[in-house]
Order: sequence, then C-alpha cells, then structure tokens
Amino acid sequence: MTFSKQDIARRAAQEIPPGSVVNLGIGLPTLVADFIPPGSDVWLHSENGLLGMGPFPFEGDEDPQLINAGKQTVTVLPGGSTFDSAASFAMIRGGHVDLAILGAMQVSQHGDLANWAIPGGRVMGIGGAMDLASGARRILVLTTHTTKDNEPKLVAACDYPLTAVRAVARVITDLAVLDCTPEGFRLVELAPDVSLQQLRQATGAPILTP
Repeated sequence: MTFSKQDIARRAAQEIPPGSVVNLGIGLPTLVADFIPPGSDVWLHSENGLLGMGPFPFEGDEDPQLINAGKQTVTVLPGGSTFDSAASFAMIRGGHVDLAILGAMQVSQHGDLANWAIPGGRVMGIGGAMDLASGARRILVLTTHTTKDNEPKLVAACDYPLTAVRAVARVITDLAVLDCTPEGFRLVELAPDVSLQQLRQATGAPILTP
C-alpha cells in the first residue's frame, strides 16, 4: 500500500514547527492546510497576498474574494490579513517564510528542483516558485514518485529546466519520505507495504539507508 494524497499531506503537516509561516504551493501541497492541528499557531501564506489561510471552505460557504495562488477558494483564520502581491513577495524575498511546501516534476539527489516546465510541453509560467525556492528557509517537496509513464521523478541530475539549485531538503512521495544528499536520497520512512527494492527500482538515484 502506498501513501495516498491525503497521507502525503498529513505527513507533510508533521514537518511544520509550531508558530511557522508556511507557503503552500499549487496542487498537492494545498491539501496540507486540512491537516494542521488547531492551536499550532501556524500561519499559512499565499503569494497572491494572504497570511492566515485556513482549510478549504465547505460547499456553499465559498467566498470568491478569498482565493489562494491556484485560484481555489479558501478560508481565512481569525487574525489573518490580506495585502498586495508586492508586499507578499517582499515577505518571501526577505526570508520571512519559514517553510515552503512545493510540488515538483523532478528533484535531484542534490536538492535541485524542477517544477515549472517539461521540455516540449505546455509552459504555464513559473509563478512564484523561484522566489519561494530561494527565499524560504526550508523547502519540502510533495510529489508522486514517478510520472504517469513510470519514469522516476527523483533523479541523480535533473534534465528539466531548473527552478532552483540545491534548495530541497526533504521529499515526501507516495512511496517514501527521503532527504536529499550529495550521495543520494537518504531514506527516512517507507510507505506501508513498500519494500526497499521497490523504492530503488522507482528511483533514478541511489537510496541510502540508516
């Protein structure tokens, strides 16, 4: 049994220290908001100008004025605030975001991140990914371990256009939790019923064990 999307998001929420300012990237990372424990004093930041983002609203409670960077409707917790995108990016570039949780198309064992374009594919624009990858104090990536064609996303060296170099600290996939090191991906935790052999077969770089 592999980690589901909800399992990945729940595991990622465990990586967030109390009192942190955290940016959630588009896609899978947005699910993390639903698993942050009440009272943890975590402040979710969205680069379109929101601090204090809460879980997704219940159906019928949506406010079209409150959206995240992926244009999904969200909620705002008591004490939250809105501001323009210039102030939001000043927070990111000024090092005031403690943790950025991002998606990825490729991550190298060195922590290089590629998450904005596939060669020959449609390019949607890089958005705030480069700023987050260079400005946040720690980068956590959530992604499936392989592509739809079963090609590894965790590789020795990225061959997709890079977002940032040596930026990613930890990766959580449907197969495992892994840290980036120059020698390879260091195993932290395997998904239930996933073997080390299966993990190595699905990874395009060495897997180091404790």
